[in-house]
Amino acid sequence: MAHAWLGVAMLTLLSACSPVTVLNALAPRQGISETRDVPYATGERHELDIYAPEGAANAPVVVFIYGGGWKDGDKAQYRFTGAALAARGFVTVVPDYRVFPAVRFPVFIQDTAAAVAWTRANIARYGGDPRRVFLMGHSAGAQIAAMLTLDRQWLAAEGLDADSDIAGFAGLAGPYDFLPLHDPELDDIFAPAGDLRLTQPITFARGDAPPVFLAAGTADTTVLPRNTINLAAAIRRDGGRVEEKLYPEIGHKLILGSFAGVLRWWVPVLDDVTGFLDRVANHPVMAGAGRPSTPFRRRAPQSVDDGPSPAMRMSKEGRSP
Repeated sequence: MAHAWLGVAMLTLLSACSPVTVLNALAPRQGISETRDVPYATGERHELDIYAPEGAANAPVVVFIYGGGWKDGDKAQYRFTGAALAARGFVTVVPDYRVFPAVRFPVFIQDTAAAVAWTRANIARYGGDPRRVFLMGHSAGAQIAAMLTLDRQWLAAEGLDADSDIAGFAGLAGPYDFLPLHDPELDDIFAPAGDLRLTQPITFARGDAPPVFLAAGTADTTVLPRNTINLAAAIRRDGGRVEEKLYPEIGHKLILGSFAGVLRWWVPVLDDVTGFLDRVANHPVMAGAGRPSTPFRRRAPQSVDDGPSPAMRMSKEGRSP
């Protein structure tokens, strides 16, 4: 009963003002060190924020990549995410990256690869362990993080090996298998790829990748849960380690919003994600480091139905990942 009343109160509060403003204001501050606007490269939108447990030393690290349809977003909006992970013992890095229309594919992937390289080289100064760097993303950010983890070329361009320099990947409500496109703006964003299969994480699914955690809400109509189901199945078929969670009646925003303490009782996403991170971080043999690489094998495009994309439903009214 108390939870029900709290839910009503929170929904009322969130409807009266910016949800992100409320979640960030209520996020914990005690015991967390925050460092803002650290440049990881030259130019606009090349800064990052760091959230660390006070006194952290050799703590596992999460690079969190936010979503926004590859065209929106700002690291300042995700204080509640960084603080929640820092409170669980993870040094958390939240980078900005360039977005459409200023850039198109694959620039946002290249930017985040540079942020990961900076993290590996510098995070020890903030109490993090560069040998235990995880990638995490929500929505479009999960697509970017998945590409960094599965398609080796992006981190290789920064002098990193995705299999040995990344401990694992956690994706929340990510678009991993979203062809065909049915939105002119998305056509524009991904046009430089030529072959659009090269924009899909499922194309690069492989069994020798670092461990993967994938989660989605069954009520998500922005990025359909089929994306999560398909990628998990593809990795599993190749013998990879993947954990999959589908949360009943949870939508696209709440799966990340539940990281905030005031919403955490609603769905245990934070517990499940940090449980996965802890298991991998504390048992290095479970991580991808040192696993033999296999040659790249491009997957055939997934079958599609007529009408709207079966893997991602996007509308011109802005319902994009």
